[in-house]
Amino acid sequence: GRDFPETVFVMFQMAFAIIAPVLVVGACAERIRFRAVLLFTALWLTFVYVPVVHWVRAPEGWILKAGTLDLAGGLVVHIAAGFSALVLARMVGPRQGFPDSVQPPHNPGMVMLGACMLWVGWFGFNAGSRFAANEGAGLTMLVTHIAPATASLTWMVIEKMKTGKASLVGIVTGMVAGLATITPASGNVGPIGALILGFLAGLVCYFACGIVKDKLGIDDTLDVFAVHG
Repeated sequence: GRDFPETVFVMFQMAFAIIAPVLVVGACAERIRFRAVLLFTALWLTFVYVPVVHWVRAPEGWILKAGTLDLAGGLVVHIAAGFSALVLARMVGPRQGFPDSVQPPHNPGMVMLGACMLWVGWFGFNAGSRFAANEGAGLTMLVTHIAPATASLTWMVIEKMKTGKASLVGIVTGMVAGLATITPASGNVGPIGALILGFLAGLVCYFACGIVKDKLGIDDTLDVFAVHG
């Protein structure tokens, strides 16, 4: 019917509303209670997510009217969640032993499994935002594949040069950085643009992780700000 596109649009925003708080609380993993997560999520969705969606998506939104191109919610989800995660991690405080004796992820295999599902799901996140099955959606899916692949390889090379070995968790982190970076631009760049953005994502986000934890002294557990923000 005539209301179908608007209905799908609302469903997409609700799906993004589920994803965004998950990113934010990742900055405080291992040191925040479930009740606090529920309360924070309700408040964050009301006072942060909804206004930003209006700014970016509504016809009268000031960010949209300024000419900003954001196909799949890079501003709405990743930038908003990234900066919120930085603030939340600073307010909650660091884990015991941070930064010298914090335990690394104990099951890289599970990390890799989750990353595989995330990568596939991101095709729906970006290409699905086209609301069509056409050449544009196909190009969006292609660049959504190129950017994270480039970012993960970039991260792997930098890590190898800096520490002497590349880690599975590092490669996965680079992949997520590439996915988050290509998201707003996925409807407006081609394969070469995706290569450039993927390279920049792997490079900038790798060093941003060190800046947040070493320079700012903020224990962002899953590097939410460095990777998404």
